[in-house]
Amino acid sequence: MSKNPDILTIPQAAKYCGVTRMSMWRWVKAGKINSFVTPGGHHRIIKSDLEKSLKAQGMKMMIRQIDAPARVLIVDDNELVVKGLEKLFLEETFEVETAKDGFEAGVKAKQFNPDLIILDLMMPQMDGFEACKFLKNNDSTSHIKILILTGHASKENMNEIMDAGADDYMEKPVDNAELVDKAEDLLRDLHWIKEHIRSKRRR
Repeated sequence: MSKNPDILTIPQAAKYCGVTRMSMWRWVKAGKINSFVTPGGHHRIIKSDLEKSLKAQGMKMMIRQIDAPARVLIVDDNELVVKGLEKLFLEETFEVETAKDGFEAGVKAKQFNPDLIILDLMMPQMDGFEACKFLKNNDSTSHIKILILTGHASKENMNEIMDAGADDYMEKPVDNAELVDKAEDLLRDLHWIKEHIRSKRRR
């Protein structure tokens, strides 16, 4: 174990953030948390770097707003689809914001700080591929889960969707119950963090 309080092991960093070791290790391997490797081959994290990374990735926001509902940003140029999904997720007690294209999604992702973005693939101006790449390559939005909905589920499109950085995809038309289940599944880390910290508060 690290004896320097300003240099943390993976388990110490996980405890500091109130997350599992697996989640912390996944964040380190994905480059979301800065770390260095000791001569013995062990990962170490400087505490000040951890705090900067948390702030940049939005994880600190997730931990701080422990009693807030999950947030979803719905992006689609079809107004009827947007209204239907907005109603669905509001009924499931999510906070909801909407956007009509990829450009607006980029702006609202930074303003609204959603936990999940439900993104239509085919939109004017900036399509789902471009929007997904932009969001995942931006330090302030790369942590946001992205679920792409598409009516063009060809193998080529599916490969391109995942190459763009999407966390998952569903083929239209989607079943409402399956869509909510998928959203909950993508947000399982967030729910785990909140429940873990709630349990610590009750002790």
